[in-house]
Amino acid sequence: MQSEYTALMNNNTWSLVDLPPHRHTVGCKWVFSIKENVDGSINRYKARLVAKGFHQQQGLDFTETFSPVIKLVTIRIILTLAITNHWDIQQIDVNNAFLNGHLTEDIYMEQPPGFEVSNKKLVCKLNRALYGLKQAPFAPVWICAQQV
Repeated sequence: MQSEYTALMNNNTWSLVDLPPHRHTVGCKWVFSIKENVDGSINRYKARLVAKGFHQQQGLDFTETFSPVIKLVTIRIILTLAITNHWDIQQIDVNNAFLNGHLTEDIYMEQPPGFEVSNKKLVCKLNRALYGLKQAPFAPVWICAQQV
């Protein structure tokens, strides 16, 4: 949990602020999982902070909620072209991809359980997308689209 929290802090995922008038907060919680090796032995324990996106209000907290996904036929066409033209095929995996997306809306979240600062009246103003938000899948795609 500490390493995930440190990664969120290093990524400037939020800023602690006073909640503006007439705004609400989105809750959050820790989700724990066990990552296993191929043989079934435990590789590591993982903790992930997720926002309770079901508290978000459309038009206030989010507008875009889709995530473009490539169709299988497109992948087959690209692979066929690559084989025909002897192209090298590579792939990448972006760690914490959701956390790399910037938000266009102002979203306020409760402080993460177990990591509250002394002033519990402060809330987290999200600077970057967080797992569980309605627009989280769209945020990193938007960054890639701007680069192209």
